[in-house]
Amino acid sequence: MSIMLLLSFGVLCSAVPENNTEDMLSLIGFKQAITYDPSGILKHWNSSTTFCRWEGIKCSRRHPGRIVELHLAGLKLSGQISSLVGNLTFLKKLNLSTNGLSGRLPPLNRLHRLQILDLGYNSLQDTIPDALANCSKLRKLFLSYNSFVGEIPPKLGLLSNLSDLRFNTNNLTGTIPSTFSNSSSIQVMSLSYNHLSGGIPDELGKLPSIRWLALGGNRLIGGFPQGLLNLSNSLRVLGLESNKLGNRLPLNIGDSLSNLQWLFLNRNMFQGKIPASLGNVSGMERLELENNNFTGEIPSSLGKLKSLYYLNLGGNGLEAKDAQSWEFFNVLINCSGLNILALDRNQLDGTIPGSIGNLSNSLEMLTLGGNKLSGIVPTSVANLQSLINLGFDYNNLSGKIVEWVGMLTKLQSLNLYQNKFSGPIPSSMGNLTQLTLLSLALNEFEGPIPSSLGIFNSSHC
Repeated sequence: MSIMLLLSFGVLCSAVPENNTEDMLSLIGFKQAITYDPSGILKHWNSSTTFCRWEGIKCSRRHPGRIVELHLAGLKLSGQISSLVGNLTFLKKLNLSTNGLSGRLPPLNRLHRLQILDLGYNSLQDTIPDALANCSKLRKLFLSYNSFVGEIPPKLGLLSNLSDLRFNTNNLTGTIPSTFSNSSSIQVMSLSYNHLSGGIPDELGKLPSIRWLALGGNRLIGGFPQGLLNLSNSLRVLGLESNKLGNRLPLNIGDSLSNLQWLFLNRNMFQGKIPASLGNVSGMERLELENNNFTGEIPSSLGKLKSLYYLNLGGNGLEAKDAQSWEFFNVLINCSGLNILALDRNQLDGTIPGSIGNLSNSLEMLTLGGNKLSGIVPTSVANLQSLINLGFDYNNLSGKIVEWVGMLTKLQSLNLYQNKFSGPIPSSMGNLTQLTLLSLALNEFEGPIPSSLGIFNSSHC
């Protein structure tokens, strides 16, 4: 039967290494299950050459004729993954990512040598088989961007060699298995953007090597996991955004997680003050705390974060009422690489400090809308020559818009909506030829619309 099947696919028996028809049959079964092959690569899987030379196939040198790698990523293949792939018992790397494969992931429990399994960016469905736990040498397990459902198999915590686990952007439910604490080699764990619920297990704080932990975009509840504070030596990226986490942040979060570079806590229900200890995370580059319930003053200690390029504190209840509480703004000039600064939708009160013009030369986005700001816009804002997005909307700012606006020639978005600006619209706005959004409504401007506004590049209108 095997010989007849090989011949029916145009494969010469002499091209099949002795005692290894099984690997050949597995490849033929794989090809059979593919319904769409726009690049035509699988058409060349024929008797014109030995299967070890077929594109995407690599065979072992020590064990001639045994397949150790099947790599067909990014070819837009459609169809299902044949269960016969599970018979490639010498396989070390299986990469079928970025295709259009669908159906169930077949049992691969016989692949005891498998080290890398990458099936990301497909349309695979059903549950993740717990038989993957039998692939004891797995180091990288990528199933991201599929349609897997059901719970994450707790047995996967038995994979002691696992260093990179990515299940993000699926439809997984249930809780995060605490058994992952046994996978002491894990450096990257991404379970974000699923439908996971329950609390974050403190056991994840027992992963001594983890650098990247992404759990955002789920339905996780509870407070900030105390166990994670044990990851001071390893953790570089922590993503808990878009969940239902709440309560106060630990006051010592910045002292305990002193090696963080990116921290995403946005779109949760955290409350209380922003811990001043975050200013001790000297390597912090990106800090996102927007859309929570933080109150009180913005800690001036954030000005010590010299590597900071992205700071988003918008959508909270943060306050500034006097010179002392506005001090954070003055010290942010020490963040010389700051690219994004979002302070919109808070309770910032009073006039904008003149030190605004001393902020980073590389600042591209500055949003102060939705506060209680009053007075005039300092002319020093003209120093921010790299600005692309500037928002002062929904405040009580007044006075004339003077020539500073025409000096920000890289602006693509200027939002002055609903303030008390008065006087004429300056003709220098005609210098802003890159604008795609200009909002001046609900102010007290008067006089004619400057003819210079008509010189905007029509491709941006």
